[in-house]
Amino acid sequence: MARYVKVSTIGGNYRTIPKGTGKQEAVERMIEYWEGKLQQVLPDNPDLIVLPEACDRYQNHTIEERIQYYKTRKDQVLEFFKDVAKKHNCYIAYSAAREVPDGSWRNSTQIIDRSGEVIGIYNKNHVVIEETTRGGILCGREAPVIKCDFGTVACAICFDLNFDEIRLKYIRQKPDMILFSSMYHGGLMQAYWAYSCRAHFIGSVTALPCTIISPVGEILASSTNYFDFATHTINLDCRVIHLDYNREKLQLIKNKYGSRFKVSDPGYLAAVLISSETDEFTIDDIVDEFKLELLDNYMERSLAHRHNPKNMESI
Repeated sequence: MARYVKVSTIGGNYRTIPKGTGKQEAVERMIEYWEGKLQQVLPDNPDLIVLPEACDRYQNHTIEERIQYYKTRKDQVLEFFKDVAKKHNCYIAYSAAREVPDGSWRNSTQIIDRSGEVIGIYNKNHVVIEETTRGGILCGREAPVIKCDFGTVACAICFDLNFDEIRLKYIRQKPDMILFSSMYHGGLMQAYWAYSCRAHFIGSVTALPCTIISPVGEILASSTNYFDFATHTINLDCRVIHLDYNREKLQLIKNKYGSRFKVSDPGYLAAVLISSETDEFTIDDIVDEFKLELLDNYMERSLAHRHNPKNMESI
């Protein structure tokens, strides 16, 4: 059955602060900044808000000033976002530098649930070298998939988008969404991650377009040069199929179920996204009823054909 989730992504700008501003005042100014930014999307009552990488950082701080600011900040900004999540009954993906108990640092996305509790933390796996050598931020080891009441989410931060190592982990774990917090856009890699992971991709990027992308690489919503946020309702009751062996069946399904069944074709890919737009049945019910072959199953079958010695040249 349809699993509609309303998602918002906010980009924001690089922020600076006058030299000599006290560290506590800097924290309070940052919270005030995000109070204003959140008001752009909260009236739409999103289920999930995704924020950019290091969203509470000042760009013109030196490394030493930044660390002192973080030590003053501690969990104050986190507590602010937790209060917002609880008050507005939404999830928030809060991305920021985080000091751990042993005194070392991580570049993390913390997932805050509707009750204001942190239910999962992702530590950036692939930090830029200088993040460690200058900022003391260590690489994360794990790539967890975090369960929310609407589905599952996985996180990536900035430089992560360049590495197959973490993407392949997510392909195996099959999250419903990839939440991407960044200062780097990634270009074609955004749609590539969405398609290869068969997941919706929610990108929040500082000072660059923020995007909501379907599992077949279509941009469903984007921020613009006028508005640095985007909100869109996505349907997680969906599957990706190839048109081979399935194409003739799509019209039969449409004939029977009409607008309760949706096909989204990005063009040129020969793969489409199908979804159930009703509470009467799930998309897997349709897959079973009409014996549709999922894209992953088709690719596995094609590989098996290729590796069968009977089907391969001998020289």
